[in-house]
Amino acid sequence: MKIEAQFDPATSTLSYVVYDPDTRDAVVIDPVLDFDPKWVQVSTTSTDRLVGFVRAQGLRVHAILDTHVHADHLSGAREVQRHLAAPVAIGAHIRTVQQAFREIYNWPDTFEADGSEFDRLLQDGEVLQLGSLRVEVMHTPGHTPACLTYRIGDALFTGDTLFMPDFGTGRCDFPGGSAEALYDSVQRLYALPESTRVFVGHDYQPGGRALRYETTIGAERATNKQLKAHTSREEFVAFRTARDATLSPPALILQSLQVNARGGHLPAAEDNGRRYLRMPLGVWPRPDPSGG
Repeated sequence: MKIEAQFDPATSTLSYVVYDPDTRDAVVIDPVLDFDPKWVQVSTTSTDRLVGFVRAQGLRVHAILDTHVHADHLSGAREVQRHLAAPVAIGAHIRTVQQAFREIYNWPDTFEADGSEFDRLLQDGEVLQLGSLRVEVMHTPGHTPACLTYRIGDALFTGDTLFMPDFGTGRCDFPGGSAEALYDSVQRLYALPESTRVFVGHDYQPGGRALRYETTIGAERATNKQLKAHTSREEFVAFRTARDATLSPPALILQSLQVNARGGHLPAAEDNGRRYLRMPLGVWPRPDPSGG
């Protein structure tokens, strides 16, 4: 099994192509659709690069897997699908996320919030046999209620559940997030063999260090700055709750969620031929810098 990582510096996001070099079977994880908030334009530089790699390697992509509904970038799943004709899959708990944001965006009653905008909804413990690739689905909620980790061979793709050890874990203050649930999810990952590789969904390059996106369960257990193997549930929940109270929302949260929670589909064009993103006012309270 080989893993091609592609980094989007604008959002610090990692996308992955996981493939078998012998059979050419592949999956794509968390592709990015580029969005320029100043000019309010989408572009396909990131997805073009990813699709170009797939075609250069002669790969057959069996699925496009989202780890969760991303709040910091637009999903490129539908753009990749347009070129590669693979189904888009996400966790079945996407329905909970859709219900939460249905009210925020005042989506009409015709929006069922049943996950039907995605091609496939995945359950905890489900195993996907995608050509020669065996993908185990692990429900790892906390950052959002619908977060998944994908286990492929000796590798985990953790999305925003676990980051590199010098950064820590995902935040838990989005609707439906839970520091308690995140702690339990990470414990489930920490129970796996220490040699298990971990591929993260973002790398924020703390201190200006070079890009890193691969670590191991053993390294996470020993050195994760927010949640080590010996960190108690109470300690982590207290830390994560206080930390999250000081954080600002991601720059693209309102733009990205209305696309990503609806299967990566951009809004339909209105009668003047233009598409519109909704920007509800006053959704997020300002953080308390003191953490109090």
